[in-house]
Amino acid sequence: MKRASHKRKRSTNPTACPCVYKYLSCAPSFQHTAAIYASIMARTPMIALHLLVALCILSSVRTSSSAPSDVDGFIGCLSAAIPPSLIHTPATNSYSSLLLASVRNLRYVLPGTTRPLLIVAVTEPAHVQATVVCGRRHSVRIRTRSGGHDYEGLSYASVDPDQHFAVLDLGELRAISIDASRSEAWVGSGATLGELYYAAAAANQTFGFPAGNCPTVGVGGHLSGGGFGALSRKYGLSADQVIDAVVVDAEGRLLNRSTMGKDLFWAIRGGGGESFGVVLSWKVRLVAVPETVTVFSIRRLRNESAVDLITKWQAISPALPRDLYLRVLVQNQQANFIALFLGRCGGLVDTMRARFPELGMTEQDCQEMSWVKSTVFFFYNTADRPAEVLLDRRNANYYLKVKSDHVAEPIPGEALESIWTKWLEKPEAALIMLDPYGGRMRSIPPSATPFPHRDYLYQFQFFSFWFENGTAALERRLSWVRGVYEDLTPYVSKNPRAVYVNYRDLDIGTNELEGNVTSYAKARVWGEKYFKGNFKRLAAVKSMVDPDDFFRNEQSIPPLPAAKR
Repeated sequence: MKRASHKRKRSTNPTACPCVYKYLSCAPSFQHTAAIYASIMARTPMIALHLLVALCILSSVRTSSSAPSDVDGFIGCLSAAIPPSLIHTPATNSYSSLLLASVRNLRYVLPGTTRPLLIVAVTEPAHVQATVVCGRRHSVRIRTRSGGHDYEGLSYASVDPDQHFAVLDLGELRAISIDASRSEAWVGSGATLGELYYAAAAANQTFGFPAGNCPTVGVGGHLSGGGFGALSRKYGLSADQVIDAVVVDAEGRLLNRSTMGKDLFWAIRGGGGESFGVVLSWKVRLVAVPETVTVFSIRRLRNESAVDLITKWQAISPALPRDLYLRVLVQNQQANFIALFLGRCGGLVDTMRARFPELGMTEQDCQEMSWVKSTVFFFYNTADRPAEVLLDRRNANYYLKVKSDHVAEPIPGEALESIWTKWLEKPEAALIMLDPYGGRMRSIPPSATPFPHRDYLYQFQFFSFWFENGTAALERRLSWVRGVYEDLTPYVSKNPRAVYVNYRDLDIGTNELEGNVTSYAKARVWGEKYFKGNFKRLAAVKSMVDPDDFFRNEQSIPPLPAAKR
């Protein structure tokens, strides 16, 4: 077994010494806490004893979340359990640099955006437990950031000036431990997809993982929203590969799959990353990939039948063999058809000639490489860079607005022509991504995880990014992305208009409070677009694990009212 680090072997018996037994005994549930402690000791013994300090605070935490925030008391509480160097307030020199370190969307650092009261840069599970416990005690809510790719900034900012919250930054909880004999891995929520891809391939070139095409996305947020990518047609979503997880709940308890229960385990695998607790790490199933895969990138201009090809692609791509993923990127007046084939060039050429001859793909378009190098190709559009670029956690900062859609029936060619003429010839036109569904992810029932959109043909993503500051630039870009979204209304999913929760969009609705909990009726407006019929079950889970609605933001899952249960 390969580990991220090697430690001296220690006893995994949590009652091996009187002081440990004493600390564990003061926790709300001795049996499940002891079991989790033993599991953590077995995997990462150096942090196990530190968990105990936070556990002893738990039984006294019943403070009402409706009380005014006690920031000084919160900081004092944190300082008793967490090294002060990890607590960053606006008065510290490190606050702004840490806040901005993983911010991707500059819209949410503009004046008028509510920033966190403080950031806790946790380095071990006990720090997370203490932050939740202290937050409950002093009425300071917690938001969790793993990679910072949240399109609407909800993991580190708020558009509501009345929000008072702290941020748990999980960036240092990024250990990856590969069990090659079982084709499994434990992955910290603070790891990036690129780090996971690199570690899997380093353990065995035939290990892969089905997740997104951007390597700097954080594992925690990605898996919490379902996780779609180039291997999803072959193996399903990222969340479909999760076999265990370690979670800190609203009471500050450390839970795994056996102690959290089946409902919470279902909810965290696609129900969004801000509603039920803090997922510290995930145990995932690695998937088999061949030693050599093939990719291509074929560009077609509008006068080279780009629209006709996209029209045909709509029906062809979801029905292709599961070993072939063929997406389209539309930008700068051209369509780029990009493929990953789990096999050699000859097999790909045969498949394309039989299923999509209109594209004109030939052997000269093939590039053969390892699977891990294909992840480099998909992000950088070249395989010339070394696989080590996957370990670079930095990303470009820009202003961003994204909307997404799902398509159940192919859009007529004339409608696509009209959209192209009206919108894609404008200078502020965004990048449009079309990703095919089908294959394995379609064969899994929509209720198996909170992600319900498995039956669609494909997904649209309208990715508008820009670097120019100022209101005029902002209004032009927002007007474009909202305008094309409106014009597509007759051709996309309806009742509800389906949206992928990892492409967060505040335009579809935000939460309102009833008393001191989020309104279920108001949240349904946006919630059923993300989760369809699974939304009510998610709210039922919320009412079981966080009935006081401690973990909440503008689009967090509300507790299900008693009358609805």
